[in-house]
Amino acid sequence: MINFSDGLFAIAMTLLVVEVGVPKLLHENDVRELADDLADLIPNFVGFFLSFAVIGRYWVAHHQMFSLLRGVDTGLIVRNLVYLAFVAFLPFPTALLGDYFGNPLAVTVYAAVAAVVSGLEVVLLRHAYRAGLLRVRIGPDVLRWGTVASVSPVVLFALSIPVAYWNTTAAVAVWFLSVPFGIFMDRHRPEGAELLQG
Repeated sequence: MINFSDGLFAIAMTLLVVEVGVPKLLHENDVRELADDLADLIPNFVGFFLSFAVIGRYWVAHHQMFSLLRGVDTGLIVRNLVYLAFVAFLPFPTALLGDYFGNPLAVTVYAAVAAVVSGLEVVLLRHAYRAGLLRVRIGPDVLRWGTVASVSPVVLFALSIPVAYWNTTAAVAVWFLSVPFGIFMDRHRPEGAELLQG
């Protein structure tokens, strides 16, 4: 299951760059025309690197959680497939965001899909905990801490949606608040929480 998941993550990350098309020039040796066309692609480049980082973070978290398992059951497999479906879908909202960065609906679609992926991380962890699939003992306080850490991106993505209808750049900036929040959570982690971080 890990090999299948890794393969899907790799394909999703590779597909991100496919959406960044090489400009078609009327005059192939015209430096200014190429420069203008590359400048027009800046939102696509931003979308690519942003989504590469987001999917990379999901991949690391997925590995960390699966390293804690002693086995899997059908429930976990089904939930993992749903999770992977949304990961595989991320290149589409990434392309939408790159092509229509100024459109609040494009930001909304991206935020909604990313929020679902982040939320499904919690679903996977809590199922593994309840089903007794973890090979390590995790206390309720550690589970709560892990849940809050995983739900925080969901909250930030959700908060960014109304902000997008005021300013799309500000909405994307909201997503980056997960960095200082992650630092805060790391400083206040309970004993044993390092198990959830690999």
